[in-house]
Amino acid sequence: MNQHEIDRRRTFAIISHPDAGKTTLTEKLLLYGGALQAAGSVRAKRNGRATTSDWMDIERERGISISSTVLQFEYEGYCINLLDTPGHRDFSEDTYRVLTAVDSVIMVIDAGKGIEERTRKLFEICRLRNIPIFTFMNKLDHPAKSPLDLIGELEEVLGIGAIPVTWPLGDGPDFKGVYDRMNKQLHLFSNRGKGSAKAFDQLTGADDPRLQELLGPQYYAEWKEQIELLDIAGESYDEEKLLCGKETPVFFGSAINNFGVQLLLDFFVQHSIPPRPRPSNLGEILPSRDEFSGFVFKIQANMDPNHRDSLAFIRVCSGMFTKDMTVPNPRGGSKPIRLSYPQRLFGQERETVMEAYPGDILGLVSHGNFHIGDTLSTIKGLQFNEIPIFPPEVFRNITNLSTSKYQQFQEGLEEMRLEGVVQLFHMPGSLSRTVLLGAVGELQFEVAKHRLETEYGAEVRLDDAPYTEIRWLEDGIDASQFSGTYMGSNVRIATDHAGKSVLLFPDQWACDYFAEKNPDIKLFKPTIAKDASLA
Repeated sequence: MNQHEIDRRRTFAIISHPDAGKTTLTEKLLLYGGALQAAGSVRAKRNGRATTSDWMDIERERGISISSTVLQFEYEGYCINLLDTPGHRDFSEDTYRVLTAVDSVIMVIDAGKGIEERTRKLFEICRLRNIPIFTFMNKLDHPAKSPLDLIGELEEVLGIGAIPVTWPLGDGPDFKGVYDRMNKQLHLFSNRGKGSAKAFDQLTGADDPRLQELLGPQYYAEWKEQIELLDIAGESYDEEKLLCGKETPVFFGSAINNFGVQLLLDFFVQHSIPPRPRPSNLGEILPSRDEFSGFVFKIQANMDPNHRDSLAFIRVCSGMFTKDMTVPNPRGGSKPIRLSYPQRLFGQERETVMEAYPGDILGLVSHGNFHIGDTLSTIKGLQFNEIPIFPPEVFRNITNLSTSKYQQFQEGLEEMRLEGVVQLFHMPGSLSRTVLLGAVGELQFEVAKHRLETEYGAEVRLDDAPYTEIRWLEDGIDASQFSGTYMGSNVRIATDHAGKSVLLFPDQWACDYFAEKNPDIKLFKPTIAKDASLA
């Protein structure tokens, strides 16, 4: 195994509340990494075709990120695997699965709003997995909260130690730049490069006489006092605390203006971690282990309408991947699977991969061979248990309206189930043309309907379903054992895609009432805990 290739890998995701600037920061990191010539335009090899990380029609229409995208680029000798994730809460499942495939995250916070609900929830998932977190306070070119208040929110709301690596000079129209506390250098802000090129800044010292002129005597005195307070009372940077997720380095800047981004990127590649050991049923699997191993954390169909194929995204955990290598079938069977047509992704752009190392993300063309959570490995009996199970929070009935389009309807639903867009449930006695969908958020139903119609040519209708709670039954129990049992009002039995029995409840009260009346019937609800167990 080439240890040098492992050590230079950095695999991370960007998390944030919607509209905090996550996609913009992604774009600017690519700009500094040399993957973009100008913000908004990915450098294509031949035709210069523009590509962004939001590639689906519905994403462009709504201006939100729905599916996660993999972007790989080189920077200062490091190989960067950046996973851009959905910001909208309705697509939490995709984001949570992506977080199983990374080694660290960058958390983007709107400095004018502070910590918002989505940020807090994503942070808790990172905490569960002990993922190192780097924080970027964005939009300093707009009016912002006091930097001391923002640091206080990190410590009080999230309960994580906050170490300001840079410190702002003003905000909004008075934003003058940031001070690099580690290197004792001042970076003065200029918006001359807004939206098109690297930010222009000047380096000077904290005692530069121009500072008082720039800030004014009163604000300069306050700013100097803040710097001295941080030096005296603030926590000092502790790499060990960072790597176990107990402390976060904090940077201030303006992603839309490309300002402060390179300071973040330089610090990140130097202080974040290379690929870590991965827990499995055989114990920890070291990246340096010779045998190849990886797991499927995402499946996406129809990324390229010209190909109409499906890609399984693989996180390489150990060994070296080589094109056309074979691994045992993850779901049994005597015939091994040949890992052909491996792709390196850059948004919608693809290129064939001949080899890959731990930390890398591959796209493998799938024809139903792979499922989310599959372990691919030459290590006999290995199983990674990285992918959480998600209980649906909302439900809708979807009906096929055209008999002639039934096959497309079925194929589209099954593909989206494999991708994790929606979960499918079947009611005893229900019409075959109607399926109950479950999801974490309402927008996932809209995406399912849109894709069924545009990608598969199906004609469908979505209808409300009267359920808010779902519970799985203990293995070995099925609907036939409930004969004569009082279920409660509007409680229904169904089966999931694997044939396991579930109970659907109209509300939490009905769920609690059933449990009270039937104490011998064990009900389970999936969690997003680290071991993805039922609890």
